[in-house]
Amino acid sequence: MVLARKSEDELERLAELRSFGVLDSGTDPAFDEVVDLLAALLEVPVALISLVDESRQWFKARHGMEPGQTPLEQSICAHAILSEDILEIEDTMLDLRSADNPLCCGTISAMRFYAGAPLVTRSGHSVGTLCVLDDKPRKLTAQQRKLLKVMAGQVMRQLDLQRALHNKEILREEIDHRVKNSLQTVASTIRLYRARSQEAETREALDAIARRVDSVSQLHAELNLTSKMHFVRLDTYLSRVATLLQRHASLQVQFEVDVPRIEVESRVAASIGVVANEFAANAMKYAFHEGGAAPEIRFEMRPAGVNRILFTCRDNGTGPVPGSTLDALASTALGARLLEAAVSQVGGTIVERREPGGYVLEAELPIDPAADTPVTPAEAPRAAPAAE
Repeated sequence: MVLARKSEDELERLAELRSFGVLDSGTDPAFDEVVDLLAALLEVPVALISLVDESRQWFKARHGMEPGQTPLEQSICAHAILSEDILEIEDTMLDLRSADNPLCCGTISAMRFYAGAPLVTRSGHSVGTLCVLDDKPRKLTAQQRKLLKVMAGQVMRQLDLQRALHNKEILREEIDHRVKNSLQTVASTIRLYRARSQEAETREALDAIARRVDSVSQLHAELNLTSKMHFVRLDTYLSRVATLLQRHASLQVQFEVDVPRIEVESRVAASIGVVANEFAANAMKYAFHEGGAAPEIRFEMRPAGVNRILFTCRDNGTGPVPGSTLDALASTALGARLLEAAVSQVGGTIVERREPGGYVLEAELPIDPAADTPVTPAEAPRAAPAAE
């Protein structure tokens, strides 16, 4: 048995093979379907996606072959990766590279035919083969050779895609880590300046900024959990926000979230986070007093038409103390200005009112601002000409 020689760029070849992160991975239907289909079309008992490692050939997908890998000395594919074209051995018992191979001479099996198309990366390294074997000598037709080569190209493109997705996930995790660290640094800096400040107005401004940073942190956490990078599930996002608010509340406030499973564009989610933060902060500052009912803040979400939702915030507070001119969301408060800006920048509107049971804020917002199609002056209907 003639052992395959090592390629001149063997170290680079092995490094690229491992860069795919596929060795010793689980089964994958995308690859299993290729070998099953190829075996049927070429009418062969064995079809393999074989990756040639340093001391073994490992099968990413196999049809008709029991072992998941074999030693390199039993690998015909180790010869095939040295070729730029398909390696075809019409009778393995008549070829020095395979005549005494245990897979061919009957020790393990009696494969009498082999054809393998190299899996060539974009940088020119052959990392394995898409190969077929038969238990009788034969010769592929021109069409069969073309099919084998085309399907090898498909396997290589799938490997490229999976590597790109894997690298993208690594990059995403690194970005996520850096963003988290940055947000934590900002939050710590705000708390430090807040503790040093002697001015009530400055502390109020820093508190408002801190709440916004917290909202952004929760939004980032929610975005990182989904594959839809521009849309956020409001039920889980608002539950996170409510948990954070409850954790840092100066009062024993009960937060309730009644939000269906709905996804909104990330800018809308950020605005909703600001609304929730500011409403809760102002309610805890102005709405609740000793001797009243157990403090409760409630967030609700309902559809409000095509591409529209209605976000409602409620408290059960009694409002400002007698004689005070401040209400739960006083129009002159910094929080109110932040709130109005957050809603208006995504095309939403706010309505506030006091009810017998507490204070209510309703924000009507788009699900996706990009889906709104406001009428432009050119599209606006023209008035009928005046009668002469």
